[in-house]
Amino acid sequence: MNRVLPILTVILAIGVIWYAAAIGMNAQWQNDVYRRAGVENVPITQFVIDSWNQEKPVLPVPHQVAREVWNSTMLVAPDKPRSLIFHAWVTFSATGLGFVFGSLLGIGLAVLIVHNEAMNRSLMPWIVASQTIPILALAPLIVVIGFNVFTGTLGIPTDPARLMSKAIISAYLSFFPVAVGMVKGLRSPEAIQLDLMHTYNATPNQTFWKLRWPASVPYLFASLKVGVAASLVGAIVGELPTGAVAGLGARLLAGSYYSQTTQIWSALVVASILAALLVTAVGLVEKIVNRAMGARPA
Repeated sequence: MNRVLPILTVILAIGVIWYAAAIGMNAQWQNDVYRRAGVENVPITQFVIDSWNQEKPVLPVPHQVAREVWNSTMLVAPDKPRSLIFHAWVTFSATGLGFVFGSLLGIGLAVLIVHNEAMNRSLMPWIVASQTIPILALAPLIVVIGFNVFTGTLGIPTDPARLMSKAIISAYLSFFPVAVGMVKGLRSPEAIQLDLMHTYNATPNQTFWKLRWPASVPYLFASLKVGVAASLVGAIVGELPTGAVAGLGARLLAGSYYSQTTQIWSALVVASILAALLVTAVGLVEKIVNRAMGARPA
């Protein structure tokens, strides 16, 4: 109960602020509706209720978003384009593929940086500099060039090529936290521990697998949790410049085109739920790995 109460308090506060903000943001449109209908002296309670139930509100309230999520998930077949589950699966496919690519790339770069000073001096500045480029500016270039290379040069079919193009953007965002976290983790053993390995006449491979790698595991999973969330953002951003008809990014675009703010917010909610599930999945794998390594449960 001690853990649940703070969470419920924060959720309640967000809900109160959300409903209050919706009244102010939807007030102008609601006043216009009353004026066109010739309605005057509307009670404040009726005004509040009407502002919370507009068809196309500026800011939809939680119950409208929840209803849209329910209608788009439970009342529609999951293989239909109107289903948020369908769009979430499309985005998840690119997220998972990009997360795997980005994680492997980040780990590989971290190993090179830690074991080679020349790589450290040459790669690390470029890794940091790569994150200074706005992803919204880079995404169209990656998608267009990647799609043309995959379909034209490599002869990959359209759908897999589009998936891999989005996965590149996901990998681009997810490799950075993994690389930085693993560099910190692989360098975390103290000098006395490294000296002990030298005393045992351990080879560099033995030092890596028996000391550096186990020491880096906590840093690895902490960075993977950040990386998987960043990978989801990359997949959604990758769907925006492509004119995609499937995916949460495409759902956001469709909602913005037709001023369906409730649809936009429902897609955002599903994206946040998907991110929470992905981070939780990484956390479960972390617990399994820690248990296999003999770590005490927290």
